[in-house]
Amino acid sequence: MAVGLKENTDLLPIKGLKLAACSAGIYKKQRPDLALIACELGTTVAAVFTRNIFCAAPVTVAKKHLDNDSPSFLLINAGNANAGLGKAGYDAAIETCNYLANLCGCKKEAILPFSTGVIGEPLPVDKICNAIPGLLEQLSEDNWLDVNRAILTTDTVTKTISRQVTIGNQQISFTGIAKGSGMIRPDMATMLAFIGTDASVNTDILNEILMHAVNRSFNRISVDGDTSTNDACILMATGKSGIPVIDSLNSDTAVEFREAITDICVYLAQAIVRDGEGATKFVTLDIRNGFDTEECLKVAAAIAHSPLVKTALFASDPNWGRILAAIGRAGLENPDIRKIAIYIDNVCIIEHGELSPDYTESEGKAIFQKEEITITVDLNCGTESQQFWTCDFSYDYVRINAEYRT
Repeated sequence: MAVGLKENTDLLPIKGLKLAACSAGIYKKQRPDLALIACELGTTVAAVFTRNIFCAAPVTVAKKHLDNDSPSFLLINAGNANAGLGKAGYDAAIETCNYLANLCGCKKEAILPFSTGVIGEPLPVDKICNAIPGLLEQLSEDNWLDVNRAILTTDTVTKTISRQVTIGNQQISFTGIAKGSGMIRPDMATMLAFIGTDASVNTDILNEILMHAVNRSFNRISVDGDTSTNDACILMATGKSGIPVIDSLNSDTAVEFREAITDICVYLAQAIVRDGEGATKFVTLDIRNGFDTEECLKVAAAIAHSPLVKTALFASDPNWGRILAAIGRAGLENPDIRKIAIYIDNVCIIEHGELSPDYTESEGKAIFQKEEITITVDLNCGTESQQFWTCDFSYDYVRINAEYRT
């Protein structure tokens, strides 16, 4: 089960967004696997997609449609990634968009498709299209949790958050959902995230705000060091709150809004790590006093991606030499190991580049047995500090991925 993460069922409706979910029969066993989000006219939408060069057909289609129209619907399926299929996959994604557009009297460019699941299997277009009329009948502002359940794959728990924030003397509502458990690392991960707000935001500003938030959240996590063909993060602003349009980043309102979106993305990103496939430990990597952001993130990634560090965490084995070795291969420029210090929680392991005389194995063992651990690396070569989040590798990670297609 997820580390320190429980299902949150108290989700706020967002005026201007309606949602529905159902079982279309994409999975062999009956479970929710298809979802629809309807956006009222005037909703602005921002998106960030995977950087994997083998991006899935729905990613290609969604990007193209975002460049040509304001979205009316987001169509999301689980159980099939619609990736690695070339023109056939692209045509399948377009066919589902055409079907929905014809039913609703809109252009196909107003439909954004999203998929998650197994790569290389044909998208069951007929099953999806047959289920769409029922989804349209079920649309409601209160179906966020149902949609989250429909997009899960190996997740063990839904990942949801709702907030109300007072911005410029006006209350703004936010609700976000995400899926993701394995094939997780920056740029981005095997994840989908959908966030709605009733704020009114210019599209260009919304995209800048989302990128800022993603770079401090979904691009700061790693479960296994793999990236996906399908991931996307979507931010929808309906403009129903009544606050003036945010059309510049140079205002207190814009800064407060950006902070709220970033906080929501950080929560959802951490939830993905907490529910990492087979995870038993949630680890915060706190890299301090680096030369710049890039250097801090190099160190964090080297630790987070290390299978030796991750298996030691699972074993509750304070094998700090693996952390030391990961830092040493992180590619630091002009390193001075005599300045580096390493802590687990508040216990110093390494100071001045060597084992602290005050460290004891019993202290390290006690900390590594905890479910939540902070590893701090003080580079002592600058003023930049960054955080990153990861988890351990357990026996279950191997089992889940070995059995994924069976």
